[in-house]
Amino acid sequence: MRDMTTGPAFGHLWRYALPLMLGNWFQLAYNAVDSIIAGRFIGKEALAAEGVAGPVMNLVILGITGICLGAGVLMSEFFGAGDLPRLRRELATTVLFGTVFCAGVAAAGILLTPAILRGLAVPPEILTITGVYLRITFLGAPFTCFYNALAAGFKSVGDARTPLRFLMFSSILNAVLDLIFIGALGFGIVCSAVTTVVAEAVSAALAGWWLLRRTPELCPERCDWRIDGSLLGRTLRYGGVTALQQAVQPIGKVLIQGQVNALGVDIIAAFNAVTRMDDFAFTPEQSIAQGITTYIAQNRGAGRRDRINRGFAVGLGMEVAYWAIIGTLVAVLRTPLASLFVTGEGADRVVALASRYLALMAVFYLLPALTNGFQGYYRGMGRMPMTLLGTFLQTSLRVIFTCLLAPRLGISGIAWACAVGWTVMLCVEVPWYFATRARWLAADRT
Repeated sequence: MRDMTTGPAFGHLWRYALPLMLGNWFQLAYNAVDSIIAGRFIGKEALAAEGVAGPVMNLVILGITGICLGAGVLMSEFFGAGDLPRLRRELATTVLFGTVFCAGVAAAGILLTPAILRGLAVPPEILTITGVYLRITFLGAPFTCFYNALAAGFKSVGDARTPLRFLMFSSILNAVLDLIFIGALGFGIVCSAVTTVVAEAVSAALAGWWLLRRTPELCPERCDWRIDGSLLGRTLRYGGVTALQQAVQPIGKVLIQGQVNALGVDIIAAFNAVTRMDDFAFTPEQSIAQGITTYIAQNRGAGRRDRINRGFAVGLGMEVAYWAIIGTLVAVLRTPLASLFVTGEGADRVVALASRYLALMAVFYLLPALTNGFQGYYRGMGRMPMTLLGTFLQTSLRVIFTCLLAPRLGISGIAWACAVGWTVMLCVEVPWYFATRARWLAADRT
């Protein structure tokens, strides 16, 4: 456990964010491994199929993550206030409600897969394999929710290392299974989906084992394992808005994917490849933001308002420093990175398209670094509607400008559309921060 209500802000944020970055990278790693192996051993059609299914599953996963982020803010406040019994009841409520709800979401998703694919205008040549892949990956939703709820509990008390261990193991397991069954034995895209679900189930099982055996102070007691109505209400008020905010982005990606699908298989494959790399680039920005959220929420719970603005300023500085590093690396290595995802006939065109997109994004990554920092601040202060407003503006403009620019500029138009959305988001969030921070801190004191 890590108490962030005393000591230097930089040390807390760095030691919290680093394992969280590594954990999220490992989570992304097995998604990227699926794409790399699918593109190299099965073909660009499989890579395109995973690219179409990705935004749909991200809609589900980010909705789950949103609920768990909201619950994590509450748990951080309880921990900062020294109220461990309520923290344990909150954890049990989130695990039980979320897992049951996600089982229903998985069943609905499997039934609605044909309608989803028709709505996305998936090209006929990849329609069948995309449907199979999507149905299987829906089965992983309950496991993802169970793991994320427990991970939110660990992170709320400043322990970002424990979830990292689970993701490292499950990511390595997924990669090994893919290499054996797809790379060596030649199985198709069904195996890629199955190994992803297996990895999600393993990470959930490991998190449950660790909670029961190694963290008795965090583990709910037998009487706590029920859905607490009052805590569920607060969780849904926090987490519901956050889930909606998290879901807005993948909804936008689904709409963008529909526009990309009309541009042909080469651009679908290239867009899938660069989306995977975007995810790797964004992950540390989001991890630092989550550190800001936990830091601010703990200090709010402890009544340490004097530490909030200082911690936020330190977090923003970390975001900008990270952008300087990742932007340089992507600019220099964009072509070799794109080459990892596809080989064989038509690969040169896919790589060229992906490289063109990444050349622009290397500069534009500064914008989400800043927006993530402000989102972390607003979540930590419990101002969830503001995070929803910013994300809605950014995503809406990104979709609109993609529709306008992609038919004329191709994949580069999607990069410019991202920049427009992030810029407008900052134009709203930054002035609002300076206009309201003093009033919010004063309101918290009363």
